[in-house]
Amino acid sequence: MTSTSLAHTIPVSAERVRYSSTRTEPVSPQVLYQKRVIALTESSAPADAYRILRTQILQRLRENNWSTLAVTSAGSCEGKTLTAVNLAISLAKEVTYTVLLVDANLRQPSVHEFFGLTPEFGLSDYLVNDVPLAKLLINPAGLDRFVILPGGTALPNSSEMLNSPKMTRLVEELKTRYPSRIVLFDLPPLLSSADTLAFSPYVDAALLVIEEGKTQTQDARHALELLQKTPVIGTVLNKSRCTGKTESNSKISAALSNTALSRAKTLANSVTGHIRRLKNRLRAKRT
Repeated sequence: MTSTSLAHTIPVSAERVRYSSTRTEPVSPQVLYQKRVIALTESSAPADAYRILRTQILQRLRENNWSTLAVTSAGSCEGKTLTAVNLAISLAKEVTYTVLLVDANLRQPSVHEFFGLTPEFGLSDYLVNDVPLAKLLINPAGLDRFVILPGGTALPNSSEMLNSPKMTRLVEELKTRYPSRIVLFDLPPLLSSADTLAFSPYVDAALLVIEEGKTQTQDARHALELLQKTPVIGTVLNKSRCTGKTESNSKISAALSNTALSRAKTLANSVTGHIRRLKNRLRAKRT
């Protein structure tokens, strides 16, 4: 797939959504290609894998009447932000939903980089300086039913801000303002700070990203223990090649590779199976 082909595969929705207060920003197809935003393609094995994952997640959300989902990982550079971006876009292609992707990684916000955006304000500005929410939201041009809330300026006291009453009220507002909206939160790695642990009680469920060949069993087990009070609806196996501070160079392989659609189906079917195996190991060790 080339950047040119990606430019021609950004879909045009049959039912367009018009944003009156949310500003729309242009997005370069070349940037999307470089950052591996593949959920936009109509026909590719990786995009199909995200559609399978989307179906599994939508089933769980509908069954439980949930609307908020945290995406996190055990350690850093395991592809969680890339997964959150692609999953959010895939969910937004469902005509019955709108999707809001919130960059809640206030220590190192990076969601905007996947779209080549340079927002003036973000979530941290709302929490610290009372910048109105309407000034923060961005609709990437050409992506109907999809809105981003950037992270803004990095905060050293991010755990406290994510656990603040103002953040709690914001999450509740985002959950209830639009009944057909799904809100995804890109959160920091569980084992690198207390941020995700502090914020997890405010979401309905969590999705754990695990890097094949890197994430240690004990780290995945520890991450699950930290999330024991939050429903974990599944795991995503991902292989990330981290070369810098962000996950923009994450290389989808293993279950999401171009030649492994069958393994992607196995991934989707194991949304709960992988969690069950890890928990069984934990129980066996305790006994």
